[in-house]
Amino acid sequence: MQTSTLNISYWGMKIKISTKVEQDLANVKDGFNERLFINLSPAYPKVELKRYDGCEQGNIVSLSLNFGLFKQEWVSEIISQTSSEDVFEFIDVGRKLPFFIKKWKHKHIIKRVGSGSMIVDDIEYSTPFLLLNYVLFPLFYFQFLYRKPIYRKWFRKTDN
Repeated sequence: MQTSTLNISYWGMKIKISTKVEQDLANVKDGFNERLFINLSPAYPKVELKRYDGCEQGNIVSLSLNFGLFKQEWVSEIISQTSSEDVFEFIDVGRKLPFFIKKWKHKHIIKRVGSGSMIVDDIEYSTPFLLLNYVLFPLFYFQFLYRKPIYRKWFRKTDN
């Protein structure tokens, strides 16, 4: 079952979007790499990848976001990674964020589901102003919803 939710959390806002894909957990885990990250980037804002270490604890991902009239840096650190036969997950938190975001936490979860997998983007964020949390919600929500068809195509079962 594919779900999307909105909740208000301790941090501010919470978005959770799940996508079922055809490939098994091991292949999906291996597919979470720099190429996938670049393909997941939306058309706006334009994203320039400055650094991508991977998805292990201590790794850094650094971006330059070009909003047209201004640019902002975004640096996230992978603070944890766990793996078992049935679940692989890692969490990134924002270390340097655009001025309009105060906190960012993104939990990436890949679960074994039959012969395929479920990819879950579980995001929590807050801004300096309560109203801005709600203004940014649809933008963040649709940027992560945008990932669903990319995940499905990227992790489509092949007969090779």
